[in-house]
Amino acid sequence: MDTCACALELLGMLVYVGAWLCALTTTILPQWLTMSTALLPVESYELGLWETCVVQDVGGMECRAYDSLLGLSTDLKLARILMCAALAVGMLGILVGIPGLDLVHSCKEDSDQQTKRILIITGGVLGMVSGVLCLIPVSYMAHIAVMHFFDDKVPDVVPRWEFGDALYCGWAAGFLLVVAGVILITSSSCSQVEPQPVLQRRYQVMGTGVNYRKRTEYV
Repeated sequence: MDTCACALELLGMLVYVGAWLCALTTTILPQWLTMSTALLPVESYELGLWETCVVQDVGGMECRAYDSLLGLSTDLKLARILMCAALAVGMLGILVGIPGLDLVHSCKEDSDQQTKRILIITGGVLGMVSGVLCLIPVSYMAHIAVMHFFDDKVPDVVPRWEFGDALYCGWAAGFLLVVAGVILITSSSCSQVEPQPVLQRRYQVMGTGVNYRKRTEYV
């Protein structure tokens, strides 16, 4: 395999792992949506997938987990399922793609190079699927926040949820997962063994025939 393909494989896998860690951080962070009220300017509220938090300007922060899974809204349930699915698919893609790297000394025989390419392509496809699964709940929660923020039926004095840091982290994670998958698939296509030209193969066959005739003349 040439140096360019090896560099693309290594770059894609590094971006893949970093994006997966970013997606894990997005799932854990409670700052999916934030809200501050004019009545209590010293306090702000944060909404996450697993808990809600109250943050005070003096530096204190108190979080409380949700009491019941059945009592959650449909939006949070969907976001939980999709983010967990994105993490599972992403981890599976990493575990599948690592043995296919050229730097990993496995399947080094010529007959097994096709297997390594299949592993890399499969890991790249799983990375792209993981990125899409990560982008869906993040974008959906952002869409809900925008719809409620610009709802004319809600009075202006009522506080509204706004974007939290976890949404931006989730967008970055989903985009990088898709990019990592594309890089891995591109590296596998660059590592294909190009077929020899027809004239070159013909000269090789002719040279082999001449050498064979020379050997037979001395017999």
